[in-house]
Amino acid sequence: MGYIRNDVQDIDATTSLLRDALALRPQPHPDHPLSLYNLAEALTWRHYKTRTAADMHEAAQLYLVLLRRVVIDLFSLGHRLRPRVLNKLAQVLRTRFYRYGSIDNLDMSIRRGRGAVSLCPEGHADRDACLHSLAFSLKLRFDHQGKPNDLDEAITLHEEALRLRPVGHKYHDCSLSSLGLALVARFNERGDIDDITRAISLHREALTLRPPGHSRRDITLNTLAVALKTRYDKLHVSEDLNEAIDLYRESLRLKQLDHPGRPTTLSGLSSVLCSRFTQTQKKEDVEEAITLCQQSLAALLASGHPTQGFPQRIMTTYNWTIDAEQLGDVSALEAYSTCFDLLDGHLATRSSTISRREAAAAFHYVRSLPVDAAPCAIRHVNLRRAVELVEQGRGQQWSLASRLRTPVENLESTNPKLACNYLELSKRVSNAAQSSATITDRAAADREAVEYRRLTRQWEAAVARIRGLLAFSRFLLPPLYEDLQAAARQGPVIILIASRYSCSAIIVPTSGDPHHVPLPSIALTDLKILKDRFTRAIRDSSRMNPGELRTDLIVLLRIIWGHIMLPIVDVLEHILKLQRRSRIWLCPTAAFTSIPLHAAHPFQTKADRSGKEPCLEDIYICSYTPTLSALIRSRQLMKKRVPPSFVAIGQGQPGAGKGKALLAVDSELELVHQLVPATANRTTISGDEATRAGALSALQQNTWVHLACHGKQDPTQPYDSHFVMRDEHLTLLDIMERHIPHAEFAFLSACHTAVGDEETPDEVIHLAAGIQFSGFKSVVGTLWEVDDSVAKHVVEAFYGYMFGDLKNGGVMDCTRAAWALNCATHAVKTKVPLEQRMVFVHIGV
Repeated sequence: MGYIRNDVQDIDATTSLLRDALALRPQPHPDHPLSLYNLAEALTWRHYKTRTAADMHEAAQLYLVLLRRVVIDLFSLGHRLRPRVLNKLAQVLRTRFYRYGSIDNLDMSIRRGRGAVSLCPEGHADRDACLHSLAFSLKLRFDHQGKPNDLDEAITLHEEALRLRPVGHKYHDCSLSSLGLALVARFNERGDIDDITRAISLHREALTLRPPGHSRRDITLNTLAVALKTRYDKLHVSEDLNEAIDLYRESLRLKQLDHPGRPTTLSGLSSVLCSRFTQTQKKEDVEEAITLCQQSLAALLASGHPTQGFPQRIMTTYNWTIDAEQLGDVSALEAYSTCFDLLDGHLATRSSTISRREAAAAFHYVRSLPVDAAPCAIRHVNLRRAVELVEQGRGQQWSLASRLRTPVENLESTNPKLACNYLELSKRVSNAAQSSATITDRAAADREAVEYRRLTRQWEAAVARIRGLLAFSRFLLPPLYEDLQAAARQGPVIILIASRYSCSAIIVPTSGDPHHVPLPSIALTDLKILKDRFTRAIRDSSRMNPGELRTDLIVLLRIIWGHIMLPIVDVLEHILKLQRRSRIWLCPTAAFTSIPLHAAHPFQTKADRSGKEPCLEDIYICSYTPTLSALIRSRQLMKKRVPPSFVAIGQGQPGAGKGKALLAVDSELELVHQLVPATANRTTISGDEATRAGALSALQQNTWVHLACHGKQDPTQPYDSHFVMRDEHLTLLDIMERHIPHAEFAFLSACHTAVGDEETPDEVIHLAAGIQFSGFKSVVGTLWEVDDSVAKHVVEAFYGYMFGDLKNGGVMDCTRAAWALNCATHAVKTKVPLEQRMVFVHIGV
């Protein structure tokens, strides 16, 4: 009767009776399984009413220990209770995930849920409940791991469950609400307006079925508010925003201070108030929004709730950054840092490089945070923090992968046992990540993910022990400014920040504090226009005769010089007193990554008519670096040198459908072979030998590499970017998965090898960065299409300068590459058109 009357005292009495019944039906009594099931049901029901952890724990023990090991074995496959038991077990596992945060419980819940659905054909009385439960778990896993297939499957299952729960069904409102939530999630992923329109309609219908006094009204108020705010963000209908605010306020009034859903409602109300501030500029809206955001995050962290997981915390903290920025509140700095920490933690739960990139791309709204954080720190006169934040927020794909390759020489000398344990676990985690990326079977992939997370927990425990040592307290933590300044050891690093708030540069000198260089005459929109104009100008130039004047390009390079690089050069020359022909490193962010900064040129005569004004590459030797940490890591790996070996890899005749023949490749390889000193143990791979496997083997076995072939950057799936070989493509992912610590230099004479990723532009995910990540300290790459018939002039000049003094007893030194490329592009001015000289860039030491 307790179930029927919704009376907790009655269910207490019922639970007591069911305990007595179980005691009277010990094994092997035929009704023993049924008594187990009934008691577990009662405990689960009481838990949902009273939120008593002991009830849930006992119910879980009954289901997991007794039901899994005894009941499922005793019930034949055709037993009428078997699907219901599997479904309840799935629900308990899902509840354990909510309470304890182990994704393994959620994976197991989905497996049990699939088993339950398979036992409920059309017409089965439990089919709607099993479909709904499985869909709920799949949507939950999507929320925490971002797998698109989980969301699509959840929507399909929810739609079928809703058909089985028509108007008048006691769970019609539950299915309406659950399907609405899933459709909102899919709209956020894909932007189909039909999804959000239908979701709002479903939530409105659900709200009419949950009038004032209904126990779940607060939840429906919240979900409808979310849907309306989501549509407002797309269509900007102010009525949606005002209604959402009213709904959130009513939902909040229905939630007590310890209600588990209160942080979500606080965060949601904060977000809509911030949006209204943008529309109306009422200061009280944004002030309230900041307070609500901080209350929400405090409640989430205080709860210790493992699954008020990364997605919700990231969204809450993101809203905090927006609100604090609107008001100019100093807490924005803390918000940015917290958001980067949470995003790193979320990505670390993904078991492969590709899945980490997909998870990062799913948080499209935080894409600009790394470059927005720096102007915030600048406004608060904290340049060192600006450098730390922009580095922490950028390059997370590389940092997560490279942390498993962190040099541990110092640790080995301090605590060899701990170092050995860490290295072994790092290897096992890395191997698990690689193996999981190749599995297509869904069940096997789930098992591999469970194993990966188990290893990751062990790895994290090992890292914690290392940080317990006095000298290693910051092992693998985001670097401080003092650590990052090591990147400027051989010359200043210029970080170019393209933010919606402002564009500027921060110069990290060899010693001392950073220098801020405002760029007031350039804005983010200007950079995007510049990018498009460069694309057109490069395309048009490629159709011109070599001797024709590249007027459009010249105009654009003048803009880069006057509006971007000249203010920076003034600081380098007059404040830092940097000598001419010194090394500098450019570290562009966001929209700056698509612009050839190194080619900045005034193209004008000096005021006294004594000659031409110098361009950037007349004044300094320019290199690029994806991040400061990447440059530091390359320098650390330079400590271990081995005798040089040089391989030239060329593929001028790719397989059918893989691009036109490159007629100059063989002559380029022959030229390189002649220019490289014989002492370098030089070899050449071309034609049928230049396969994917052959190229990978050559990369691993040689310290110097020249690669001449077609290259293709995939702007939407950057890890599929590749070099074209005779058989299969040599992909960026192939290269990243190889660790070649003794590698030194690579010349990538191929198209598009240093162009980044549209989805995560600040990650600098391109072929040249991948080559550097795998171990090559110094890399020459390309920004756009290379004309192989003229590229050989640059190649010939480059190697001439690179190895020109070896006859006098010099040694092969990869740190000469930037200087050699600078000299080469100057030397071929009369032979090579402007766009083909600009195409080559140097990355690394």
